[in-house]
Amino acid sequence: MKTLFYTIALFLFVNVSIAQDAEAFFKKGEELYGQEKIEEAIKEYTKALAVDPEHMNALLRRGFAYSQTEKYDLAVADFSKIIAMKPNHIWAYTSRGSAYNKLKKYTLAMNDFNKVLTLDPENQEAYNNRGWAKKFTGDSDGACADWKKSKKMGNEEAKIILKNSGCK
Repeated sequence: MKTLFYTIALFLFVNVSIAQDAEAFFKKGEELYGQEKIEEAIKEYTKALAVDPEHMNALLRRGFAYSQTEKYDLAVADFSKIIAMKPNHIWAYTSRGSAYNKLKKYTLAMNDFNKVLTLDPENQEAYNNRGWAKKFTGDSDGACADWKKSKKMGNEEAKIILKNSGCK
């Protein structure tokens, strides 16, 4: 019985230590990200994920950092891991959709923005970004409709886009 107790205690201690290590790397990554040392932040998030591959915040922030450094394929991979773990993660779909737009994978981007709008019909950012995907696939009317909807919801960027896009 003592052996079982010590085994459980050791298991819990090791798991707590691992979680603390992952969190320490994540926090260092956040500090570096805040200082706009994006490449260094990516390294810290990667260390956190080496310790805890399911550290959702490290995946999300590393995905953002990859997007900032134009490593969109890597960003898509991180956002996809989050979606596999938490299928209704709005930020992961929004961010992956934006990365797909940058990769010119507009159909995949629209799929992600459609999912966001299923989860959150009032998400003005999803309308705005889906508008870009529609524009680049030749659906100007659909793009204008999305931007108008986003503007109606108060999105300042959509106001600028509509002013400069030729939408009627």
